[in-house]
Amino acid sequence: MSIVKFENVTRIYTSGEHELKALDKVSFTLDEGKFVVILGPSGAGKSTLVRCINLLERPESGQILFDGQNLMTLSPKKLRMQRRKISMIFQGFNLLEQRTALDNIRFPLELAGISRKQAKEKALQLLETVGLPDKANAYPVQLSGGQKQRIAIARALAMEPEVLLCDEATSALDPQTTDSILKLLQKINKERGITVI
Repeated sequence: MSIVKFENVTRIYTSGEHELKALDKVSFTLDEGKFVVILGPSGAGKSTLVRCINLLERPESGQILFDGQNLMTLSPKKLRMQRRKISMIFQGFNLLEQRTALDNIRFPLELAGISRKQAKEKALQLLETVGLPDKANAYPVQLSGGQKQRIAIARALAMEPEVLLCDEATSALDPQTTDSILKLLQKINKERGITVI
């Protein structure tokens, strides 16, 4: 069953009189549970495409369907509900420096109204999932780049998304750490059935 579908999606950036088509009538369908890698040179539109999936970037035309619903036509409230099913990890980790690893993972759960006790239990389970159960009380400044990305992955999994978007999630890491993060993402894909892009 398809989970993400693009139909003639076009995204244009303008600067003065200059116009750049980052996406030009892009169409594709992704089935749920897949592990998809988007490759291309710098400036090819990879990040733009990924950021259009959850409408962090809004295309000028086309349709973006998620679970059969056209995200482009949803009300802001319904779009927020759909976005809860789509998590994203970034190149820059985006961890809150004043919070421990455990608290960074717990943060989206608390925002969703889950009790502190339940959020803590889930965060501890996710620390196990990403192989860092001993880093619960560590602050981001005390973690390596690979460990920070693992915490970011755990936080992205906290709301049990159907899709995990990775926007250059390994480009700031050394080759060995990149390999370990990719293996972790593949494991999550296989064990949890989450679509990884």
